[in-house]
Amino acid sequence: MTEILPKLPPEWAPQERLLIGWPSHPAPWEEPFEAAREEVASLAKHLINAGKSYSGEATEIVLVVDGQVAEAAARKMVPGAEIINLPCGDTWVRDTAPIFSRDGEKLHARSFRFNGWGGKYVYQGDAELSEALSGRLADDMKRFDFILEGGSVDFDGAGHLLTTEDCLLNVNRNKGWTREIAEARLKDAFGVAHIIWLKDGLLNDHTDSHVDNIARFVAPDHALCQAPQPDDPHAERLKAVEADLRNWRGANGEALTVTTIPSPGRVLDDDGGVMPASHMNFVITNQAVIVPVYNDRGYDAVEALKPFFPGREVIASSAQAILTGGGAFHCISQQIPAVSKG
Repeated sequence: MTEILPKLPPEWAPQERLLIGWPSHPAPWEEPFEAAREEVASLAKHLINAGKSYSGEATEIVLVVDGQVAEAAARKMVPGAEIINLPCGDTWVRDTAPIFSRDGEKLHARSFRFNGWGGKYVYQGDAELSEALSGRLADDMKRFDFILEGGSVDFDGAGHLLTTEDCLLNVNRNKGWTREIAEARLKDAFGVAHIIWLKDGLLNDHTDSHVDNIARFVAPDHALCQAPQPDDPHAERLKAVEADLRNWRGANGEALTVTTIPSPGRVLDDDGGVMPASHMNFVITNQAVIVPVYNDRGYDAVEALKPFFPGREVIASSAQAILTGGGAFHCISQQIPAVSKG
């Protein structure tokens, strides 16, 4: 008999906690290490401060750190945050933490295998973090014997799942997977009815096109993506993402609502290389939405996002240093849903 797991709520549903990975080891970061810490601290403090004026029950902020030195820095830089100290390679808990859901008051964790984004970045503790966090936080856990990163999937809570071919069908994840195999595994793991496939993500994205950098759900059946700037090196890919979302049809002809916000345009590293900068990598809590920005254009994206999140403060925060590690705010966070009030 197939085990029926609790339904995954969308990210805008009420949350109890938000896990945020703290940069604990200098080696993966090198020069931007301290700057990345400052940006993570700013993210956490924005969320904590927004919670102080929030009329409802604010999402509690929890920093995941590795080691006493990292814990001391986190406590100093983010007073008031809860700390969980566990062995982990780095900050990307969207991919290394479990995916949580609730059955009444019971917190359930889905735990997947992790291989360092196809073997590119293998750090001690990352592959074990999901089960360690499950043991610390969840009431029970279901292990799935395939490789999956949380940033490679996005849910609307109404039966739709977004993902990309470049990541899920990549031979460096689950060798031999076809669309049919992947869809069967995803439907079994998450109880969704519709898998919406996009092709390629941003240029130079070492995650092999995680979907949380190119498209996100903001409501049931409503997907958000980015419109390219005139100088955008990702323009063709962003146009293809929008077209694929608009052209998708379900088995009964149902379509998605699709809206665009401005992209960051051309964002370069210190060597002049194109970076996978995206405003899609925002993080949602009960009290706020924090949008990663990399230049002055980011404020247009913030204004464009506000109508989708009434009652939440929508805040721009720099993620330039975090981006040198390969992601932004959604990549370094993982939500824990709240107990349903009914």
